[in-house]
Amino acid sequence: MSVYKNHLLSVLYYGLSTLITWWFVRVSPLYISQEQMQLSTAIAGGKWGIQILAGLIFLGEKRWIFIRNIGFVCFVGSCILLPYVLFSVFQIANDGRFFVGSLVVAVITMIFFYHRATVRTNVSVKWWYFWLICLSIAVT
Repeated sequence: MSVYKNHLLSVLYYGLSTLITWWFVRVSPLYISQEQMQLSTAIAGGKWGIQILAGLIFLGEKRWIFIRNIGFVCFVGSCILLPYVLFSVFQIANDGRFFVGSLVVAVITMIFFYHRATVRTNVSVKWWYFWLICLSIAVT
């Protein structure tokens, strides 16, 4: 795949993920203020930003393949949040447990997909460990 396609797919994956994640946060009954919503979204995006920046700095020729692969992980995780969003928007269900459950399923799925992304990119498993640390900080 060309570098151009990797750039394009990376932008697409992260762009759509950002929109879906913001929508997820926006319809949640658990946030009590706009500031809390912005902070939560910034933390979620921040862990990905750290990974992208580290990839750009340290991965040389593999950088854009890695960024595309983890962008897909981010996108998959965000797509898992869509049932909650849609059920909430159409007033079918908007329960806090559904929100938390969706988040847990998304995180568990991303853990496995991120590991697969590191293997497919042929980078050290340390990248996965580093992401798990970022994820742990973001969740807490």
